[in-house]
Amino acid sequence: MFLTILLKSLAIGGLVGTAVGAGAARMFHAPTTQGMGAFRTLGELNSCEGDPASHFSFGLGFFFNAWASSVAAGAFTQDIDHRIIPHWGAAALLSRNRNLAQTLHNPKKMALVCGLIGMLVVAFLNTTASAVPAALQITAVKVLVPAANLLVNIIMPVIFWLAAIEAGKRSGFWGTIFGGLAQLIMGNAVPGLVLGILIGKGVDDGGWNRITKVMMAAIVALFLMSAFFRGFDLKTLESFRLAPPDWLHAIHHAVRG
Repeated sequence: MFLTILLKSLAIGGLVGTAVGAGAARMFHAPTTQGMGAFRTLGELNSCEGDPASHFSFGLGFFFNAWASSVAAGAFTQDIDHRIIPHWGAAALLSRNRNLAQTLHNPKKMALVCGLIGMLVVAFLNTTASAVPAALQITAVKVLVPAANLLVNIIMPVIFWLAAIEAGKRSGFWGTIFGGLAQLIMGNAVPGLVLGILIGKGVDDGGWNRITKVMMAAIVALFLMSAFFRGFDLKTLESFRLAPPDWLHAIHHAVRG
């Protein structure tokens, strides 16, 4: 049974890691070359700014959560292919060579390294999940989930905030603004910090051109919609002990059906 799980995990992990690594690297060559990845993966890879320690710590923060999920529920989280494998692949390549064009932006190298990392990660998660007795799964969740929440909700935002400040004045300014808004609205500052870094570096490189203006408009719309659908406006008024007007309640009820 153990050998069967191990062999299947190695095969699946290798295929997933290869596709994820190549897809993440190809996104850096768009639009001349078609990429196949998620925008958040690209943004999070860029936010680490080619530092292998940042890539490794970013993936590690989500690894504990993925491990707890596999042990407790026998299911993988999307963080494995979106965050853990590509970031650890980037960390492995960048630890030897800091040239992004030859490492993170190279689909062949990323496919090879991420394929190996995918094999190790998937095999580890599956074998440990199958080896843990049912009685210990509850204990494992009680230990791993708080640790993962501590990393994701406290340590990772601090790391990204420091990265935004180090990236320059604009990145630090917009990272602080969007990170604070994301913490208030979404409960986690990391998405806002990543967007702030992207805006800041985009303005540094090309100024307030059409692309950066469209990105800013999209980010503002994203925050407004997220705040509205999470009821942030109602909660803000209630926190100041102000009764939300009836028309605002009516708009929320009409939109939410």
